[in-house]
Amino acid sequence: MTRIRVLIVDDAVVVRRLVTDALADDPDIEVVGTAPNGRIALQKIPQVNPDVVTMDVEMPELNGIETVRALRPIYPKLPVIMFSTLTERGGTATLDALAAGASDYVTKPANVGSVALAQQRVREELIPRIKSLAGRIVIPAAAPRPVAQTPVAPPRPAPRPTGPDARPAIVTIGVSTGGPNALAALIPALPADLKVPVVIVQHMPPMFTRLLSERLNAQSPLHVREAAAGMAITPGTVTIAPGDFHMVLERHGTDVRVALNQDPPENSCRPAVDPLFRSVVHLYGVRTLGVILTGMGQDGLRGCEGIRDVGGQILAQDEASSVVWGMPGFVVRAGLADKVVPLAEMAAEITRRVSGIPTAWASPHPVASRDMSRTEAV
Repeated sequence: MTRIRVLIVDDAVVVRRLVTDALADDPDIEVVGTAPNGRIALQKIPQVNPDVVTMDVEMPELNGIETVRALRPIYPKLPVIMFSTLTERGGTATLDALAAGASDYVTKPANVGSVALAQQRVREELIPRIKSLAGRIVIPAAAPRPVAQTPVAPPRPAPRPTGPDARPAIVTIGVSTGGPNALAALIPALPADLKVPVVIVQHMPPMFTRLLSERLNAQSPLHVREAAAGMAITPGTVTIAPGDFHMVLERHGTDVRVALNQDPPENSCRPAVDPLFRSVVHLYGVRTLGVILTGMGQDGLRGCEGIRDVGGQILAQDEASSVVWGMPGFVVRAGLADKVVPLAEMAAEITRRVSGIPTAWASPHPVASRDMSRTEAV
């Protein structure tokens, strides 16, 4: 197997060296060049032919956002991972870069105490993203092996009621890599009179989730907010789990409210999709509509199994519109998805199901068999 060719773009010599050294020990990755700014990076791309580019956000001459905008018309499929600071300014710039066409991002290590720890942090955060965006499988030693490699018939669900009681009473969404852009396409397309609440786990660090919520709120007819402990879950609201906290729902009298915790990460994530889905199933049962969007790994798979067990409904984003078909791919291969839906059609499909308009149980679009060696599993 050929090595993944990586171009590192950062104006700081120390960062270029840090990333180069962090990637050097991985036998699947080869650093084929570095550049101190976007202008030089654009000149180097045709020379070194990278499979993945890591890009600093703030650089002289041509910054990361400007560089992404310039390269996308020429290299529409080249994965670009932004390397940003864990600050409000860095978070805003990162969301701008993703909107401009960047594929994913990692945050620069800060206050870690040593170069060795900084390199370790970069390896843990950056290498899985490089490999997944390059189409390589990544399975940590402690992770379960991938589930069924070809589509299977959906397991028999619990009996599903008919009439108004069959309509979803909540929409719960799990999303990761490619998520900010997917949510920017989905959430503003939901109608202002949506009769149910929407709750979301997007894998993101603290502060970034608040900035994402604010951005989506400005674009959407629904009220979008970052979750806070005790917040009521009400129809017509979209609630996003805050970075570094698992979000679950609890019943308090007649109300459903948010509870946050810092229990250990699940699927290497906090917030994680599975804890939210479990809590939603516990409260809403068959009236749960689960949605799994683009993202690497398999967070949400167990949660979708719980939704299927009680007879709820599950939608999965299709491969063609996903940045990384990991999370939805695992759900589809396990036979858990009622329907596989392009992102552009997801809002309409959610609205139809919430409105009680009949839809076919199985996807009318057959899911093509796909080589698991091209699927990430972190």
